Amino acid sequence: MAGVRVREDLRSLSGSEKAAVMILSLGEEHTSRLFSQMNDDEIKELSQVMANLGNVSSTLVEKLFVEFAEQMSSTGSLVGTLESTERLLNKVLDRSRVDTIMEDIRGPAGRTMWDKLANVNEAVLANFLKNEYPQTVAVVVSKIKPEHAARVLAQLPESFAMEVVMRMLRMESVQKDVLDDIERTLRNEFMSNLARTSRRDPHEAMAEIFNSLDRANEAKFLAALEERNRESAEKIKNLMFTFEDLGRLTGPAIQAILRVVDKSKLPLALKGASETLRALFLSNMSERAGKLVREDIAALGPVRLRDVDEAQTLIVQSAKELASRGEIIISKENQEDELVY
Repeated sequence: MAGVRVREDLRSLSGSEKAAVMILSLGEEHTSRLFSQMNDDEIKELSQVMANLGNVSSTLVEKLFVEFAEQMSSTGSLVGTLESTERLLNKVLDRSRVDTIMEDIRGPAGRTMWDKLANVNEAVLANFLKNEYPQTVAVVVSKIKPEHAARVLAQLPESFAMEVVMRMLRMESVQKDVLDDIERTLRNEFMSNLARTSRRDPHEAMAEIFNSLDRANEAKFLAALEERNRESAEKIKNLMFTFEDLGRLTGPAIQAILRVVDKSKLPLALKGASETLRALFLSNMSERAGKLVREDIAALGPVRLRDVDEAQTLIVQSAKELASRGEIIISKENQEDELVY
């Protein structure tokens, strides 16, 4: 019987096969999050490729991640527009499919614009809206999700925000041509400017991806990347925020984290922490809570490193969410300026 063929040549993989290998490598949690962003046809296509992939060597998987890291790190700033997207699609798809896709992207007035606004930071959106007429702002605020609308209103000057609220209370149905005009203004004056100014360093995106890897794979990929591109590897390492970095937080910041984390994950996370970091967390609990956590840590016995990594990652994510809301500030070592995530 012939031996099972193991794929080892990165050049032999198609784009779909590369995507399939990466998805299979990420595990169920990350895969489910990726699939939730795809449509049924994309999932079916990837699933078919995954089913026919066969045996792939660990060396090839490592090469694929390093290639991905290098591409993310070396990509320059990009500005995407409807026109450039349509030109690209015309090169790879037939005209009828391009027309259908572009019609869906452009969509009827407001259909996609409001979805885009949901991903815009409230402070950025409020800064733009404060220069518009209160009636225009009232329409925009009424079209976005309530929780996002509340954060936007809170960022507006108080008197202006109240004027917007009063307009919303008196507002009746908005005529289509008015809605079209507002949607066009948002696309041409706001979203296009946002695209030109929101140029994120690809090393930051790569650092977030590496942060989500388990400890063994993180070390492996960083070591491999150091051999290929030491400068990029160093940039990524400097941008990564790990569980041990929480040791530089103040007591109030640790207390804020303790209020929001899943308490069942804390003993497991601290089991694999340094004595210094463990002491920092325990010292910011009540005497009774600290005693219970110590007992839970002692009762755990031997634990898998992967489980510790997952628990620590959840706590780091909680810290970053608090920082993004401005409730705590987290900084990197050897940096004079604090970085707010």
